[in-house]
Amino acid sequence: MRPFSFESVTTANDAIAAGASGDGGMEFLAGGTTLIDLMKLDVMRPTRVVDINALARTELGRIDVQRQGLRLGALVRMAEAAEHADINTVYPAVAQSLRLAASQQIRNMASLAGNVLQRTRCPYFRDVSYEQCNKREPGSGCAALDGINRSHAVLGTSDQCIASYPGDFAQALIALGAIVDIAGPRGMRDIPFAALHRKPGDAPDIETTLQSGEMITAFFIPAALWTRRSVFLKIRDRESYEFALASAVVALDLEEDKVRDVRIALGGVATIPWRATAAEAVLKGKVLSARSKRAAADAAFADAHAHEHNAFKIELGKRTLIRALDQAAAMEI
Repeated sequence: MRPFSFESVTTANDAIAAGASGDGGMEFLAGGTTLIDLMKLDVMRPTRVVDINALARTELGRIDVQRQGLRLGALVRMAEAAEHADINTVYPAVAQSLRLAASQQIRNMASLAGNVLQRTRCPYFRDVSYEQCNKREPGSGCAALDGINRSHAVLGTSDQCIASYPGDFAQALIALGAIVDIAGPRGMRDIPFAALHRKPGDAPDIETTLQSGEMITAFFIPAALWTRRSVFLKIRDRESYEFALASAVVALDLEEDKVRDVRIALGGVATIPWRATAAEAVLKGKVLSARSKRAAADAAFADAHAHEHNAFKIELGKRTLIRALDQAAAMEI
């Protein structure tokens, strides 16, 4: 680990000021379950680390379930949200996505904002002995393209990067239409969660639309008819402490067996949290049948691009989506 300066702040204004005075080498520290790991691996090399954990005693550490929706402070710990009774009842996909992530010890430490901002688990990114990684060293190439790419993405890729986004919680947020509150040197702003992450394109090292010195302060999920009938399904090589090979969030508004509205997100198969709008369009207004579910799954992966070792993810992703649709439809609410 390289030398860095360390400081703690106790207010949001102090955190924003710290970000504003930085030179681009500053990182905020919350749970540290991603940042410290990558610093030890020499992948991330901040010159200044600002500890914001004291802000968890403010609104940044609060859960607020209201008639209008669910507000989650950025520094709420994953375990707290996963175990919250109202979230489990009214927003089950949110609780499931958190409960199936990592280990209990990590969930006790990791913050919600840190979780959505975690970086890829691509081994070529995390191992600095591989020189070719456009995320780590822009312009160096992508070793995964011709390497072992079983865990890599089939949606949202480019010829510069095929690394998959590793998180689970983000799929619930994007499916349920979450809004992100952001504070920074230029003031407060909010954006759709769907606008937070960037596809790799020709600049894989720029992963989000956050500006220099900005920090996430909260997530807001609007109340809707489909939130109670929502499910997160995760398929992985083993049942605990493993990242998704394919996952799906489905939120359904059903009238008997007819789909009035549906929200779908996919994980494990894409470079960013992935909203499957083409699949949603296939299902809206239709009877939820074996044929319509398969058509939706085919639409979700119509633009998929596989590489040597990850072609299986296309069919696996389709089957995962169909299973999630079945589970959501079978829920008693």
